[in-house]
Amino acid sequence: MSVEMEGKHKTIFLVEDNKADIRLIQEALKNSLVPHEVVTVRDGIDAMAYLRQEGEYANASRPDLILLDLNLPKKDGREVLAEIKADPILKRIPVVVLTTSKNEDDIFYSYDLHVNCYITKSRNLTQLFQIVKSIEDFWLCTVTLPSE
Repeated sequence: MSVEMEGKHKTIFLVEDNKADIRLIQEALKNSLVPHEVVTVRDGIDAMAYLRQEGEYANASRPDLILLDLNLPKKDGREVLAEIKADPILKRIPVVVLTTSKNEDDIFYSYDLHVNCYITKSRNLTQLFQIVKSIEDFWLCTVTLPSE
């Protein structure tokens, strides 16, 4: 990690309805070398309200990375992804679909909507931690992210 990266605070926006998955992802990011905060919402309606800084999220910070589950209540992740990528202000925020779905239709659909990558969550704790570490290494340490 470069010296520049060490001081830059990142916001990871986790859109996930499963409390256990939220806890595991937060735990996996706990030892990150990148200063960060994980902001979590549990449904698609709140996800879009946060990203558009509406209502209770009026002062929300722009995320550096979105981790998006596909199977969400109220508005599913597919709809959220479509809205993000259709919005000229939000479309440059990297979106990683992190889901249990291995459905080929979901994979094709996500890439058709220009998702940045699609990752299937593992139910194996060690593998899940490795996946989250890989996401952190690539998206927070390696790539150059767009500023607002």
